[in-house]
Amino acid sequence: MGKESIKLIANNKKAYHDYFIEDTYEAGIALHGTEVKSMRMGKCSIKESFIRIDKGEVFVHGMHVSPYEKGNIFNRDPLRVKKLLMHKGEILKISGKIAEKGYTLIPLRVYFKGSLVKVEIGLARGKKLYDKRADIAKKDMRREAEKDFKVKNLY
Repeated sequence: MGKESIKLIANNKKAYHDYFIEDTYEAGIALHGTEVKSMRMGKCSIKESFIRIDKGEVFVHGMHVSPYEKGNIFNRDPLRVKKLLMHKGEILKISGKIAEKGYTLIPLRVYFKGSLVKVEIGLARGKKLYDKRADIAKKDMRREAEKDFKVKNLY
């Protein structure tokens, strides 16, 4: 089997700021033809999206796939609920963890793996405000250290 190329379509940077990501899973996504063409052009957003498990099936809500320009009547609703494709064992494992307090499922990134569209799902726990502040302080300290390092290396 050859190495499959991965082409990033959408990334959810805000998820890493708002949540602690405990575990990640890869899932396929059921799309229609014009949605795939639109994704090839990079027209996808997962900023406000979330994932729910309903009757043993996994669905992504709020994922925006812009209508394809040349799609006319074949275009679907950009915000329609899309089904994610995962193994039953994985779904049962995830739903067991979600039953625990404070866990949720969020899409982290959407990408092409070969010719297939995949979604990376994160099992996440919400951050409190003080956790977010600590992360920002850590980032600022790292940035300052890198800046000092650059200044010292110039002389």
